[in-house]
Amino acid sequence: MNTVFIIPTGIGCKIGGHAGDATPAFKLIASISDIAITHPNVVNASDINEMPDNTWYVEGSILDRFLEGKIYLEKPKNNRILLAVNKPIRPETINAVNAARHTIGCEIEIMEMIDLFEMDGYFNSDRSAGGEHYGVTSLIWQIKKHGYDFDALAIATPITVPKEMALHYFRNGGVNPWGGIEAIVSKKIANELNKPVAHAPIENDDPEIKFFNELVNPRIAAEVLSMAYIHCVFKGLHKAPRISDKGLYVSDIDILVTPWECFGRPHKACIRNGVEILGVKENTTCIDESLNEDDAYWVDNYIEAAGWLQSYKKGITRYSISSDYADERVGI
Repeated sequence: MNTVFIIPTGIGCKIGGHAGDATPAFKLIASISDIAITHPNVVNASDINEMPDNTWYVEGSILDRFLEGKIYLEKPKNNRILLAVNKPIRPETINAVNAARHTIGCEIEIMEMIDLFEMDGYFNSDRSAGGEHYGVTSLIWQIKKHGYDFDALAIATPITVPKEMALHYFRNGGVNPWGGIEAIVSKKIANELNKPVAHAPIENDDPEIKFFNELVNPRIAAEVLSMAYIHCVFKGLHKAPRISDKGLYVSDIDILVTPWECFGRPHKACIRNGVEILGVKENTTCIDESLNEDDAYWVDNYIEAAGWLQSYKKGITRYSISSDYADERVGI
C-alpha cells in the first residue's frame, strides 16, 4: 500500500504546523505503508529529521503535479545536492555541510549567490503565513548559466520577520511565521528547475531571537535547539525522488492522509484520479475550509487513521468491525 501524507504549510495545523512535530504521526502511517510520500514541512525539524527509510521526500508543487498525473517519480537515489547561500558563507553553514557529508554520507556543493536572496515573512488577513521574496530570478539564472551538475537544490537564506512576531511565536505558539513564504519560494524554484528543492531559514541575526533560550511549546523545541537549521533538508533531499517520465505514477497511490480542515490542489487531484482521501479531524487549522464527506473518509485522530489504513490494507470493511453496524441485517 502506497500513501501520501500531507500537512499544508502556514495554516496553523495543530499537529505539523511547527518544527517537524508531525513526524511521529507520519512514522505511524509510514509503518503501514510500502511507500510513504510526504513533503518537507512534515518532517523538517531544523537540525533534526527522523523520517523513516521508506519515505519519499517530495516538495509541495512537485507533489501536486504528481497527484495530477503530470509527472512520474523515480525511486530515490543518492542525490548530489547543491546548496545555495548568500555571501559570505557562515561558519555554521560550512560545519553543517561537513557534518552531513560525514554522517549522512551525502555529496554537497556550496554555491555563493551573486545577488542577495532574501525573504520577509508576515501574516495574511486570514492569519495564514505569507510573505515576499527577492532574488529568486537571479538564483535560477545563476544555476542555469553555470550549469551546475546536481540532483536536488537546498537553500539556506534568511527569512526576516518582525522581532515581536518571532518572540510571540516562540512564547505563545500559533501559526509559524516563516513557513508560508518558504513554501511559496520552494514551489516557484522547483517549477522552474524541475528538481527537488527545500529551504532552511537562517534566523534573524538579532541575538534575542537567534539565541532564544527559554522554555517553549514542545512542538517548537526543535527550532530553538538548532544552530544551522539545514541538516533536516540535507537528509531529506539526499533521498528525494527525481522527476521522471517513468516510475511511480498517481495510479500507484492508494490513500491521501490529510487534515480535515483544508481543501486544495492535492485533494482535487486525488478526487479526479480516484485516490481515496482520509481526513483527520483532530488536526485543526486556522482556515475556514474543509473536505466534503462525499469526497473523503474521516477519523478523529492519527491513531484511528492507522487502524483505518491497516483495515484498508487487509481488505477488512469498517462495517464488519464496528458496533454501529453489528445489528443490521443487510439484504434480508
